Amino acid sequence: MKTDGSGVDLNIDHILADEALRHRLFPVTAQRVFLAHAGVAPLPGPTVEALKREADRAAVVQEGSDYLIEIEGIRRVAARLINAGSDEIALLGPTSLGLNLVANGLAWKPDDEVIFYPDDYPANVYCWQALAERGVRVIPLQPERTGEITPELVLKALTPRTRLVALASCHFLSGFRLDYEGIAEELNQRGVLFCLDAIQSLGATTVDVRHIDFLAADSHKWMLGPLGAGIFYVKRRNFDLLRPALLGAWNIQSPGYVAQPKIAFEDSARRYEPGALNMLALQGMKASLEMILALGVKQIEARLLDLRTYAEDKFLSAGFKVLGFANRRSQKSGIITIAMPSQAKGVAQAKKLRENHVDISLRESRSGTSCLRLSPHFYNTEAEIDEVIRILLS
Repeated sequence: MKTDGSGVDLNIDHILADEALRHRLFPVTAQRVFLAHAGVAPLPGPTVEALKREADRAAVVQEGSDYLIEIEGIRRVAARLINAGSDEIALLGPTSLGLNLVANGLAWKPDDEVIFYPDDYPANVYCWQALAERGVRVIPLQPERTGEITPELVLKALTPRTRLVALASCHFLSGFRLDYEGIAEELNQRGVLFCLDAIQSLGATTVDVRHIDFLAADSHKWMLGPLGAGIFYVKRRNFDLLRPALLGAWNIQSPGYVAQPKIAFEDSARRYEPGALNMLALQGMKASLEMILALGVKQIEARLLDLRTYAEDKFLSAGFKVLGFANRRSQKSGIITIAMPSQAKGVAQAKKLRENHVDISLRESRSGTSCLRLSPHFYNTEAEIDEVIRILLS
């Protein structure tokens, strides 16, 4: 990756070792300790520059002669991230839009079953719960601990009526990382569809859609992209199975912009994009993804897991309760959640951090446990974790 202007190939170690470079690539680091990438991430410097270039171009023309070429270029970059074909990528955000396209695009039959997790992030809950109104049986998973969905739990819930399993690649509160590959292979062998909400994984860990049917993720978390730019993946073999629920001039063949008496969808995932795309935000997403791919997703994942191990050890030694600290490394993510003894304590600690220019997320479990959620990215440092603990103990 060459972004410092010197022609030197950058990697994560270079960025962490050069504070001026870290500030330039991630301007937020010069002002705050940002540890809330599982929420809405600040934009990297190269992404801001890409947005400025696109905005300058749009001041003259928003849809130039190279518009379609630019769109296809963004699809190719997004496809590389998940090992998909570019024709399987629809450029849609937010995540809930893609999930709803799946829920509303399948031809459900009475008593079909969909398996989901009711304590997932609400965007990955409501669209499945609503299927009950159409005669679909919604089957909730009930793990022993928050977010800890295992292949065994999923397989136990399967019946001959199971049509779809819809899960998150990583739980937004506990940080438990789904063994999506193990689950996907089993479902694929049984002919059961699999939909993955991947917003808490893309950009932070490797995701391969080889055995996944549908995937949705907005770019504003670990992908470090703008709000509202995202990826919706549909495996090509499912194009006929998943009917587009939104119809417009962009996804239906309309030669000469003349509406036709017969609906014929575009022969790619563009069939799920009904109208104009958010080109400005998508160019920003592309810039962020190019940076992530250049640094290496596997390298980012390793850095995040090492940072989590460091943080866990520090928080546990300081007497804090860390959710999922005993889980295997393969089940962990960059999300580190600290359970507070009371809601009042959680609010007070979050306020103290905010006043000291530290951004974290204050969250609450269904049982009412108040939690401080830290979600550092690869450019965050161990010293920043130490500073959080110092503030919490002061």
